[in-house]
Amino acid sequence: MDRWRAALEPTRNCVRILATDPMNDEILKAELPPRPNHPRALVTLLEGLAMWAGEPITAAIFAGRQLTLHYDEALFGDPLLPVDSALVHFDLLGPPGRRRTLAGVGDFRQLRLAQRRAR
Repeated sequence: MDRWRAALEPTRNCVRILATDPMNDEILKAELPPRPNHPRALVTLLEGLAMWAGEPITAAIFAGRQLTLHYDEALFGDPLLPVDSALVHFDLLGPPGRRRTLAGVGDFRQLRLAQRRAR
């Protein structure tokens, strides 16, 4: 299902937000202070995007190695786990690792490309 998506990256100095539409076009880019003044600030911002889109939005949180605070403190102001709402679903992504592939049985590059395009 094609929907708007958001990617969030909390760092020591800021929280970066990138939102894209179903065609993967960027519709919102923001660099916010590292901690919100209200624990529902991020959820409310993303709920507003979901209302604008007219459907729920998925927000992927990238918790990178450089983050000194726990990601939940950086994004929500309190050490709380992100709470999904009716309009926002959070996915937590760790630092990227090396992709595991299986050897043998031939060349599967075209199928991998097709999978990426289908997302």
